[in-house]
Amino acid sequence: MPLSVAIVGRPNVGKSTLFNRLVGRRQALVDPTPGVTRDRMEGAARIGPVEFRAIDTAGLADGPEASLEGRLRQQTGAALVETDLALMLIDAKAGLTALDRHFASWLRRQGKPVVLVANKAEGLAALSFASEAWALGLGAPVPISAQNGEGFADLAAAIEAAAGPLIAEDEAAPEEAPAPPLRLVVAGRPNVGKSSLINRLLEHERLLTGPEPGVTRDAVAVVWQWRGRKIELVDTAGLRRRARIDPGGLEQLSSRSALAALRRAEVVLLLVDGSAPLERQDLAIANRAIEAGRALVIAANKWDLVTEPGAALRELRERVETRLPQIKGVDCLPVSVLTGKGLNRLLPAVIQAQERWSTRVPTAALNRWLEQALAEHPPPMAKGRRVKIRYATQVSTRPPTFVLFVSQANALPESYLRYLANGLRETFSLAGVPLRLLPRTGANPYI
Repeated sequence: MPLSVAIVGRPNVGKSTLFNRLVGRRQALVDPTPGVTRDRMEGAARIGPVEFRAIDTAGLADGPEASLEGRLRQQTGAALVETDLALMLIDAKAGLTALDRHFASWLRRQGKPVVLVANKAEGLAALSFASEAWALGLGAPVPISAQNGEGFADLAAAIEAAAGPLIAEDEAAPEEAPAPPLRLVVAGRPNVGKSSLINRLLEHERLLTGPEPGVTRDAVAVVWQWRGRKIELVDTAGLRRRARIDPGGLEQLSSRSALAALRRAEVVLLLVDGSAPLERQDLAIANRAIEAGRALVIAANKWDLVTEPGAALRELRERVETRLPQIKGVDCLPVSVLTGKGLNRLLPAVIQAQERWSTRVPTAALNRWLEQALAEHPPPMAKGRRVKIRYATQVSTRPPTFVLFVSQANALPESYLRYLANGLRETFSLAGVPLRLLPRTGANPYI
């Protein structure tokens, strides 16, 4: 197992900025608002020769156990249990605070090796803060600037010194190329139970949940094994209508993070409220997934509260068929995260959707089907001549993409392309995945 390092500290000391610098990309949201990070983020990190798994955690704040602050502290405590080493960040410009002293004491009681890191140490005044930081009892602070990338050679040396035996064990272990996990993104409106669903599947409280609106802010990925299959579960912030989001605010950053995760997905699990399924925003999210070419599965949560489940399920499926005609046959599953009902059908449906999304149709079978489809419903006339589709071939998967060699490509209407797409879905079992049909004018390269 690789070395794992948790980044901890009070709010607004630069934990997410350091995390992004270590993993080499803007994975965690960064904003001046205190308490942006809530769920812990993980990523492969490296400083010089030292490679490790970095974990960004929520800002430590004092508060009752049942409060949001208390639950955040529990999340950080859970992260420490799973890690080998902690980096405690303090703000060299702001100086030591009572909260720094309180949580340094808390951290010493956890029994983990700790490296004290003084962030925002760009000037001489910040460097003079080092002697004050000795009072925390965590050793000499390592001055860095996460924003500017300064002091990272000293940080690498401090991590090596604190976790030398663990690094040596990791280097001695044989390297195996892991199979890439299936990337499953859970998306939906706020407060439909996305984080609770992932916690239920993992069978522990990995993600922060609560009655407060907008608890999830980052797109949080958790790699998990299900029946021997590696799956990367990605929790996302609830997506509201664009008109209700404050431009330039934190919610807009969260929405962008969620939409970016959706575009990188293999399968999007759209979680809707069973008592009010497929509302306007649900359709907007589904259309985003389809436009991005992702496979789609719809799950209706809170089904335990539905009084007439049979009628409600029929209504949900009818709405999907009529309002999402471009992706016919998508799975619609009633579930209850609270009771666990229906969750046993969820992952098999996701696996099947991913397999259909990766389907490659043999060229001979594709053109036999095309010949029959053209005979049953010929293309329309254009400029007094019949549009001819001479040949078809699949050029890529994920999503399945087909090129049609047509005599007048621009004259082929969308309605006829939908007819062909529906025929492809029915003949080659491609229900619930977006198909791309690309008419092209030109000679058949296979003749």
